[in-house]
Amino acid sequence: MTKTLDMTSGVIWKKVLLFSVPLLLGNMFQQLYNTVDSIILGNFVGKDALAAAGCTSSVCSTMINFYNGIALGAGVVAGFYFGEKNRPNLQKTVVTSLMISVLAGLAMTLISIPAGPWLLRVLSTPEDMFEMAAHYLQIFFAGTVFLFVYNTGGGLLRAMGDSKTPLYCLIAASFLNIALDFLFVLNFHMGIEGTAVATVIAEAVSSLLILGALWRVRDIWKEDKIIFQVDEGMTRRILRIGIPTGIQQALTSFSNAFLFSYVNAFRNTSITAGWSAHVKLDQFAILPAQSIGQAITTFVSQNMGAGDPKRAKEGTSVSIRMGMLALGVIASLILLFAPAFVRLFSPDEEVIYYGAIFMRTMALFRILTPVFQGGLGALRGLGKSKTAMAIMLFSFVFARQAYLYFITKIWNSVYAVALAYPVAWIICDTILFVYFLRFDWEKHAEAQTF
Repeated sequence: MTKTLDMTSGVIWKKVLLFSVPLLLGNMFQQLYNTVDSIILGNFVGKDALAAAGCTSSVCSTMINFYNGIALGAGVVAGFYFGEKNRPNLQKTVVTSLMISVLAGLAMTLISIPAGPWLLRVLSTPEDMFEMAAHYLQIFFAGTVFLFVYNTGGGLLRAMGDSKTPLYCLIAASFLNIALDFLFVLNFHMGIEGTAVATVIAEAVSSLLILGALWRVRDIWKEDKIIFQVDEGMTRRILRIGIPTGIQQALTSFSNAFLFSYVNAFRNTSITAGWSAHVKLDQFAILPAQSIGQAITTFVSQNMGAGDPKRAKEGTSVSIRMGMLALGVIASLILLFAPAFVRLFSPDEEVIYYGAIFMRTMALFRILTPVFQGGLGALRGLGKSKTAMAIMLFSFVFARQAYLYFITKIWNSVYAVALAYPVAWIICDTILFVYFLRFDWEKHAEAQTF
């Protein structure tokens, strides 16, 4: 049977670490999907293909992150009922969430395939990359339903404290993806389209594996009769948390996409390819902070469901400090070895030069990321997704875009563009620090209900 983890008792840092390490490894393997694609494209197809793949990353994130917010909402509700030991509502949450994921995945495919090329035009994608990027998007979005099912199922398992099973599913899918990348690109010479096909097949396998794992969770099914239908009341609970989170994540990703347009504006393929390599590497660099944020969401939702706000608050603080320690170590490695990391994606010296500039600029401020990841994770675990949305949109959309608009008029350089991320981090951390200084955890616990 699939094992769950009760985080409402025991030593906090040990529980967080026990939960976070498999989560970190799982996130790492999930990033391998597109990262291996980029490495193969940059080394065996060319820097144009690497740059084209980079142009698609922000578009993909924008289109799928809206639903991922809904999946996160499902996880918060599931974590609350798991902590409350309310199995009937836990079962309704799981069934409803999975059925929503299938319907949403099919709808997203129908919307995204025609919308993808339009978004590429909006982002000023250069003509020499446009056709490759458009073909990649069409294939990628054909498999959206598999991605949604996996993300929903994995989120539900993590909400019940099981971060190991999603890891095992991702390991299997990642190795399959790598093997298919080499097969389609090197043997069949399918180029960027081959990496997209490999990704869709791997996502289909991971979705089937996660469904099988959910079926084996005794805490959900036990001996009750299972009704496979969307529960209206549970849908409202999930969407009340999920939609604000989805809007926030989608708009933040779209803001990242617009940042890519500032990179494209230099009209230099090496700069675009260097940024693309940096983005892939950066996704690995922030994994400890992201994993800590996800762990805090589960920890807080379970402990609030168990009626222990003091433990939820303490767990948030402990987790953020753990994340800052991890990011400090990673930032040091980036400052020392940035060119070597970028060289994995391209042997072109100009690409390596620009990629290293982007990586090192970010690394100087990396210790700030666990603060906002942890604070926003706590807000979601508390059910305050609208507050998290407002803070994120102000920091990562409005403030960042305002900074880019004005700074590029007086200092139009790659350094100015790279600093757009740290500027948003500083603003977000400051807002969250002030907010939690005034937040009453006990009062919220008395009023919280799903």
